[in-house]
Amino acid sequence: MSRPLILVTNDDGIASPGLAAAVAALDALGDLLIVAPATQQTSMGRSRSQRGELDGRITKAILTAGAQTWEGFAVNATPALTVEYALQALAPRPVELMVSGINYGENVGTCVTVSGTIGAAIEAAERGLRALAVSLETPESHYFEHDTTTDFRTAMHFVHLFAAASLNQPWPSDVDVIKIDVPATATPETKWMVTRQDRFAYFKPAREQGDLALGEPNTMRYSVAKGQYLAEGTDAFALAHGLVAVTPLSLDLTSRVPLGEVQRLFDPVRPT
Repeated sequence: MSRPLILVTNDDGIASPGLAAAVAALDALGDLLIVAPATQQTSMGRSRSQRGELDGRITKAILTAGAQTWEGFAVNATPALTVEYALQALAPRPVELMVSGINYGENVGTCVTVSGTIGAAIEAAERGLRALAVSLETPESHYFEHDTTTDFRTAMHFVHLFAAASLNQPWPSDVDVIKIDVPATATPETKWMVTRQDRFAYFKPAREQGDLALGEPNTMRYSVAKGQYLAEGTDAFALAHGLVAVTPLSLDLTSRVPLGEVQRLFDPVRPT
């Protein structure tokens, strides 16, 4: 009996130590198809743009973690399109599980539509795959860098734990992506909790002060509201309390409000 094929990707790029850590955590569970963006693609969401330098070129790459090495593929594409190239051009047989990460930096609150880590997972979910999106809380300065001092060992533990469980049993209906956020202080003994996504803007944009002359370049900076949340039982709440947040996401983005309430809202403008 063949081992399950697991697709491993990220948004930090093929050279990210976080990707190598995820690969090492998954190695015992199946055969790995490692396909990641050739360059840093943080905050690309589910972009499928293929313009300019993002020409879809595929090259081989070697990943290393400790004494282990694996062969993977670097794709000159966004995280979402990297998943498509993996499934349509590189997978030798059907993929049974997709893992995106381990990401530098937590992905909690309303940033779920911005994160390239989650964008890649959603792309895989649309293709019918169970997808895990795993992120490790790190200092803000590490979000866009491949910091070599980051300790991924605890996050690796949870990657293995939830991937193994996902391979052994089906997921509930309407669960397409499971988002896992590991606090910086976590250990393998840290408790985890199933959460909702907080409606909190965890990453707040603010334009840098300066002359806003027309035609001049401008910069938007982001502040991170670490330790803050809007509601108990959410991903931001769990992280603030040092717990691993396990958040089920659905491809169905429809509001949970009774649809009749929306219909009544617009009934006055219904054509007669």
